[in-house]
Amino acid sequence: MSRPDAEYEMKGIASGLRATLKRGVTFGRSGAYAQMDDEDAAAEREPVLKRKQTIMVPTKVELENGHFIVDTPISQRYLENVRYAKSDEFTHLRYTAATTEPNDFAATYSLRQKLGARKTKIAVVCTMYNEDDVLFAKTISAVQENIAYLCSGCPGWDADAWREIVVVIVSDGRGKVNQSTLDLLSAMGCYMDGLTRSSVNDEEVTGHVFEFTTQLKIDHELRLEWCNNQSNEAVFPMQTVFLLKEKNAKKINSHRWFFNAICSQLQPEVCLLLDIGTRPTHNSFYHLYRGACGEIAADLGTGWVNLLNPIVAVQNFEYKMSNILDKPLESVFGYISVLPGAFSAYRYRALLGRPLESYFKGENPHGTNVSEANMYLAEDRILCFELVMKKKCQYVLKYVKDARAETDVPAEFQDLIKQRRRWLNGSFFASLHSILNFHRIFTSGHGIFRKFILTFQTLYNCINLLFSWFGIGNMYLAFYFLFNIVQNESMAVCTGAIVSALGDDPFYPYGGAVSGVLRAVYMSSMLAILVASLGNRPEAAKYLYLVFAIFFAIIMAFMIFMGIWSIKVDIAAYLDAAEYGKMNLKSYLFTNGNFGGLVVSILSTYFLYAFSSILYMDPWHIITCLFQYMFMIPSFPNILMLYAFCNIHDISWGTKGIEAAPLPGVKVSVDEEGKTTTTVNLPARNRDADEVYSSVLLKIERESDQLDHRKADGSTERNMDDFFRQYRTTTVLLWLFSNFLLVFVLTNGWIASRMLNGGSIKDYINAKPMRRDNTPLSPGGYGTDALIKFLQRVSEPGNARGNAYLIGLLWAVAGLSAIRFTFSTIYLLGWLLDRGTDKQTWQNIKRARSKSSEKSVAA
Repeated sequence: MSRPDAEYEMKGIASGLRATLKRGVTFGRSGAYAQMDDEDAAAEREPVLKRKQTIMVPTKVELENGHFIVDTPISQRYLENVRYAKSDEFTHLRYTAATTEPNDFAATYSLRQKLGARKTKIAVVCTMYNEDDVLFAKTISAVQENIAYLCSGCPGWDADAWREIVVVIVSDGRGKVNQSTLDLLSAMGCYMDGLTRSSVNDEEVTGHVFEFTTQLKIDHELRLEWCNNQSNEAVFPMQTVFLLKEKNAKKINSHRWFFNAICSQLQPEVCLLLDIGTRPTHNSFYHLYRGACGEIAADLGTGWVNLLNPIVAVQNFEYKMSNILDKPLESVFGYISVLPGAFSAYRYRALLGRPLESYFKGENPHGTNVSEANMYLAEDRILCFELVMKKKCQYVLKYVKDARAETDVPAEFQDLIKQRRRWLNGSFFASLHSILNFHRIFTSGHGIFRKFILTFQTLYNCINLLFSWFGIGNMYLAFYFLFNIVQNESMAVCTGAIVSALGDDPFYPYGGAVSGVLRAVYMSSMLAILVASLGNRPEAAKYLYLVFAIFFAIIMAFMIFMGIWSIKVDIAAYLDAAEYGKMNLKSYLFTNGNFGGLVVSILSTYFLYAFSSILYMDPWHIITCLFQYMFMIPSFPNILMLYAFCNIHDISWGTKGIEAAPLPGVKVSVDEEGKTTTTVNLPARNRDADEVYSSVLLKIERESDQLDHRKADGSTERNMDDFFRQYRTTTVLLWLFSNFLLVFVLTNGWIASRMLNGGSIKDYINAKPMRRDNTPLSPGGYGTDALIKFLQRVSEPGNARGNAYLIGLLWAVAGLSAIRFTFSTIYLLGWLLDRGTDKQTWQNIKRARSKSSEKSVAA
């Protein structure tokens, strides 16, 4: 049959089946999604249509040095549609039943690239657990687009660039792999049912390795595109190693297989790390080849429809500001504290030795060292630290703005809580580890200037870690000082509050009541969240967490309003003082602590966010996501951080102990010729095999038609340990007590007066209540002691000091923001210079090609 005839026959089968099937028929899947029919949801279930089962036939196989390695021909239906159909890498799927651990794999088995002595520039690892076919296709098709871009003639690459790129797909456990994803791999020629074995001569198989160079691209809508003469070089061959681990052992073990088993043979220049579900842009590999970290962004969907979900909008704002302020700052320092495992790159030779050794310590249990166990929840932070601090080396980590990838983010609040539990606990202890080991800067091979700025970065990280520890207390203090309003003077004397008065209190005469109600809601919500976080999964209390997030959003709205009102009152006081020529704006800004702190804080946060986003020519998240982010601010410390610390004993990823269906083993014997052989059932190599492959393609096409009718089904598991629970209790008590002590000290009138103003208890008793603009409520009667003198000083227009801690906190935020903005701008200038150089390089290449073409025509 000719190739056009084969294509016509396959399309005819698919069209005929679509015409006869009723809408809503599903295809018997074992993945995390099920197909639904919107109109007939309550109707009787339709018959399930499954793809044709693989036909197995007894086959005698000769073992290679005692190892079960099989080269199985690919279906003729596949070969009829592709450009290359001669070499074994295009026509035969190579299966290896690996019985070794990752560290011993390279000494026992050889990959095709090693056998063919093929050089590898880039090795890409795509890790997955139970992601479905759409997420898988989303990532792998993007990888193929990047390969096509490199083959299009980028500087340093040519049309055969695909030969220098190897894509390694690692699935974490055979028992949980999504069947629909295996269908896609089967269609691509990278997997085949019936080949996998449980043991070889009584040795348990640890990993199933499939090697193939595929020429089929399946996009995120499950549409097929072949590498043939009609593809116009939009699809190039992709060297693929699919490693299906027999048991689930976490993502870090998947990386051990990649680095120690695969890369030790390939010896690549650069290792790219991707998660299935992440979609890099078509030119990301080209840019990331020269850096370490690109921009990772939230997947906003078609027309940014996902931004209608405030949970997604908040995360989009976080990602954007991190890519605009934090990553550029760290890139200038040369030490990016975390390279996201979903999208990052490393020089392989830089990883060898201590960096990988330290990285893989997170794979095994850590006994009673709970802090170390949590630290390795952010093992990528440990890897970054070890790389930069490598003894007698000068490795740095650079951010590459032009490399970009989109990833799915949690769309439900309970999923966000679970994700941040790992992130917050891991990053906190990993940051603490890097700070405590900062002395290793001086044993590295960096120059004096680099060591100086790395030391400065350590100090910067110390301050941020301190802010993180006291985040829950600082959040309450900000609320307290904005809403410290009471109804009468006697209560104001006891609490140091502001009396509700016309013109000062926007809720007059109910300011005290509003303040009391909001304070009660705040404290009761914190107590309820604390109880809910101790031993409960977020799914079990998802509505409770959501309700409290709404409560805190309402409180944040009141805080924003009170902040604006305070600025309005201060401006009115300034205008009154300026009218009599007693004050100018500059002096008022720096002598009125409350006013100056609020203004500088706002300018150094929200205005800075907007201005820096405009500089980076990416301002849309300010318009679409800023308000959602602002209302979510109290929930970060009060819900996410509180839940994380209350579950510090839980170091699991929710992927433990999945048992897979049993597989046949391989029993070895020696034949008459002295050869080690075995007889096993393998997939048939005839017309039946072609029909099985056609049914796989048909199923994928049907799945593509039903994408809109899928419904997610989430399930998780957890792991607890008594000692870790005790460590959790101690840490949470220490954390809460230190924050409570901070709040108590700064909200107790007498203690605050002693700390801030040097007064005595008599000062506190004689003190009179103040208005919001820091002028006394009633004049006279203050005495001559220290606190009264202080009150007399602040009663003078323009000389108000406000709360020293809050002012200091606001100015500290401004200082940190100034550092972020300064180094972000430095990075942007460097990026613009590099972009101009790249543009000139491309122009030179085009001129050279044009001249070469003219000479060819003339000849």
